[in-house]
Parts: sequence; C-alpha cells; structure tokens
Amino acid sequence: MQFHPQPQPGPATPWAFPAPERGALPNGLTVLRCDRPGQQLVAVEVFLAAPLEAEPQGLDGVATIMSRAFTEGTDKHSAEEFAAELERCGATLDAFADHPGVRVSLEVPVSRLPKALGLLADALRAPAFADGEIERLVRNRLDELPHEAANPQRRAAKQLSHELFPADLRMSRPRQGTEETVRNIDSAAVRAFYEAHVRPATATAVVVGDLTGIDLDAVLADTLGAWTGNTAAPRPLAPITADDSGRVVVVDRPGAVQTQLLIGRIGADRHDRVWPAQVLGTYCLGGTLTSRLDRVLREEKGYTYGVRAFGQVLRSAEDGTGAAMLAISGSVDTESTGPALDDLWKVLRTLAAEGLTDAERDVAVQNLVGVAPLKYETASAVAGTLADQVEQQLPDDFQAQLYARLAATGTVEATAAVVNAFPVDKLVTVLVGDASRIADPVRALNIGEVTVVS
Repeated sequence: MQFHPQPQPGPATPWAFPAPERGALPNGLTVLRCDRPGQQLVAVEVFLAAPLEAEPQGLDGVATIMSRAFTEGTDKHSAEEFAAELERCGATLDAFADHPGVRVSLEVPVSRLPKALGLLADALRAPAFADGEIERLVRNRLDELPHEAANPQRRAAKQLSHELFPADLRMSRPRQGTEETVRNIDSAAVRAFYEAHVRPATATAVVVGDLTGIDLDAVLADTLGAWTGNTAAPRPLAPITADDSGRVVVVDRPGAVQTQLLIGRIGADRHDRVWPAQVLGTYCLGGTLTSRLDRVLREEKGYTYGVRAFGQVLRSAEDGTGAAMLAISGSVDTESTGPALDDLWKVLRTLAAEGLTDAERDVAVQNLVGVAPLKYETASAVAGTLADQVEQQLPDDFQAQLYARLAATGTVEATAAVVNAFPVDKLVTVLVGDASRIADPVRALNIGEVTVVS
C-alpha cells in the first residue's frame, strides 16, 4: 500500500465582500453589477420602491398579490406561456413584498441571461394582471390565512407587531393582509397600486455572476432599458414609533403542550453607529448553540431545543426614521414556561451586571467574520445582500465595512450594546400557549402586567 503525503494548507487567501459597479440606464433605473468569475448561475435582484405603507386603506395585502402576479403573464405571454418560457431558459423568477418595498429575484444560467432578462423586463413593464389570475391569487392567499393562524410562530409575530406599533402604523398589521382586506383586492386595485408605485426611476437592479464576454450594457438596454414610466420620487415614509413598556401578552391556545416565546422591542437600525456592536453582542446572547441563552435554557435546564436572539431590520433610512426588531424567540413545554422565563430574565440581569467575557466576544467575531467567504460563495447571496443595502439606503461598501467593524469591536462595547438592546424592563413578551396553565406562573415572575387574548 502506498501512502501519499498529507496535503498541507496554503496561505490564506485575502477576502472582502465584492464591490459592485454602480450605474444607471436612460430610463432612470439604477444598476449595480458585480462580476464573479466562475459563477455560471447569474442572480438578478430588482428592488421596487412600493412599500407596504403605500397600500390604500382597506387593501392591506395588495402589494403581496401584485408581487405574486408578476409571474402570472404579461402583454406577450399568458401565465402558462410565461412559465414555459422561464423553464426553457432554466430560470426561476420569484417576488415578495415587505415593508420597504417589493423584491423580484431571477436566477438563470449565464448563457440564457439575455432571454431571461427580457422576460423579467416584460413582467415589470407590462404585467397582465388578468382578472382570473388575480382572483386565483386572492383565493390562494385566503387559503393560507387559517394555516398561518394555526402556526404558533406566525401567531406570536402577528401579536408582537400589534402590541408594539400604533394601530395607524402599517407595521402593526400583518404584512400580507387579513381576510377582510384581502377579500377587497381585485385586478383594478392591483393595477392601480402598480401604476402608482412601480417605475424604473425608483427601482434598482442588481446583477451578479460571471459576466465575462457579455455586453451587459447592450443586454440591459434591450431589456430593462425598454421599461418606461414616470419620474416621480418615492413617497416619504412616516417615522416608526413603538411602545416598548414591559408587559406580557398570552395568546390563549387551550390544550397546547408547548408555549411559543417571542420577546421583543424596537432598536437601532443599520444606520446607527451602534449596529456592529449590537450584532456582536446579540450573537453572544443567543446567536448560536453555544450562546448564553442556549447554554442555560437548553444545555443546563433542558427547557427547549433552542432559543435565539436576533435583530431584524424593519426599515433602514438615512434620516433616522428606520428601526430594527430586536427579539428573543423559542419554544418550551407548557409546564416549563414560568421557570424558563425566570431563567431567561436571570440571564439578562447577569449579563447587565457582569458583562460578556473576552472569550465569548472572540468566538462570536470568529464565527461572524470567519464564515463570510462561505456565506457569500454564491451569486444569489451576494445579489441579495447588495439589494438589502439598496432598500435600506446603505452605501455599496456597507457589508465590507461591517466585517471590519465587527472585528474591531471590543468586549465592553458589545456588552453595552446588547444590554441596551434587551433591557429587562422594556421587553414586550408574547406567549402563545395554554393560558389556564401558564398565565399565573408568569404573573408570579413580576416581569410585567399579564394580559390574556384569544
């Protein structure tokens, strides 16, 4: 038997988040392109400044129906023909609506990019919004609602938004609408929302992949460049306000054997200088299996399979009107609800009193920064992050600078950020479970007034 020498590692290859090239088409469409040699599957992300806040009163969900309808036919192709054309290209096209706006995502082999971009341009330029297709999408959405109501995680998220935000703020209501509002949506409403808010002048396209040998300027000019529309600026958005006074809301689910926990408040978004430290500190608190919350609630106590702390950007804006949802999420068995919350609050109080350790900080930096080359190995991951930066009004080098700032953040700074993010007296706690068994034990903890809702 012949043994070959063990391969030896070579020098580490320097890595930085890819830098895009920014430009614009004559129709006003902003374009970010990023050449990634070897990435034969090209990813395209289009951000449309059609925020949920712009939905007309009584038509919550119209942005979602519109986004789904982008793949349901154009002035050139019926819904079936459009799907067949995408399939011939080996392409996938998806769209969804969120608070900042609508995102349309395309993935296609580089050899079929011109054809696929033409289909994407047709979907944005002249969507059919046929009566029958809109009616079908509305029915589908109505069918989804009971399933969402039966999902404890979705129910907790809905209740937390309702608790945090004032009723007149769009963020207080379900992103994809309610049964009452979705029933009001028809093709005329979808068309009106499209005509009011979808136009190239307020849109951005991100193209990432191996662009070697492709005249992307010519391809864009023939496809997305043919899209026309008015040049009005995006509508101004109202500031985000929230009530984060400490309290507990129990969503009653009689007979439930588990309790879904969602504990949250509103905090700094990505434009705030504290964001890197907040990311690092939150990761130390509950970002992975070795974080504090899991170490206590999962490993030591056995209450749960896992608890996570995270920050989710709701809207990020240069003028300071944005915000992020800072939250802790997990589930425990019903009998452990009171003890688990008690220990969770003890973790937060100990963190405030003693701070993070240097070892916790070092592991978090290693995990967050070290995983970046793998996290952004695909064109779709890079395109998605660049589109996130666009919709959050961030500079093109934000992600690259974030990793440098994470590495430079010290233990004291990360501690201060996470303690400020999760103060024990300013957390809104939503519990989805059997109120008859969990309400009294939670009241005994004195972590806030307890209210039971159905």
